Amino acid sequence: MKYWNLTLAAIILILSNSANAALVGRLAATEGGTDYQAYYDTEANLTWLADATAAGIAMNWDDASNWVANLNVDGVTGWRLYDTGPYCGGPYNCTDSEMGNLFYNVLGGVAGSSITDVHNANYDLFSNILTDHYYWSLTEFAPDPVDAWHFHMDGGSHDPYHKYIEMYAWAVYSGDVGLAAVPVPTAVWLFSSGLIGLIGIARRKKS
Repeated sequence: MKYWNLTLAAIILILSNSANAALVGRLAATEGGTDYQAYYDTEANLTWLADATAAGIAMNWDDASNWVANLNVDGVTGWRLYDTGPYCGGPYNCTDSEMGNLFYNVLGGVAGSSITDVHNANYDLFSNILTDHYYWSLTEFAPDPVDAWHFHMDGGSHDPYHKYIEMYAWAVYSGDVGLAAVPVPTAVWLFSSGLIGLIGIARRKKS
């Protein structure tokens, strides 16, 4: 029973350390490097592409939706545009919006101020965050589906606009791409190996 307690304690310690992280680097740009192509938000359970303007061009809503749906980053697919969530009653401080949460809570933005002027250290993890253009969401404007919602990093506002207007796309992934990037059998084997090792150590100590 003692070695099971040691094993359980080790697992809890690993999980608690992971839960304390705000942004975790995913998809290393180079093997063994410290630069990452994406960052996993452990609280929102979302992974944001590190390059906020990876497509390099502005696109209408349909083209932006198609681009992100076909995005493949080191074998990881399933990217999408951000979801606005429920309407918060105004253009600012909508943290139920995935992009709003990123702006205000993750990057430390302030309503009415450009993210380039007011931000925290997480801002430096990302590149090409545009403030003179808008980012498309996946959410259509319910009263008039000719429009869709977009977000502006120069002030932290979200508003609906015509889908044919050209804006940018910031790719986001539901969940942790770190799990998608590791084949499930490999992940299970690594976890099992670690568990067996901990049990072996505990048994040796007991004897």
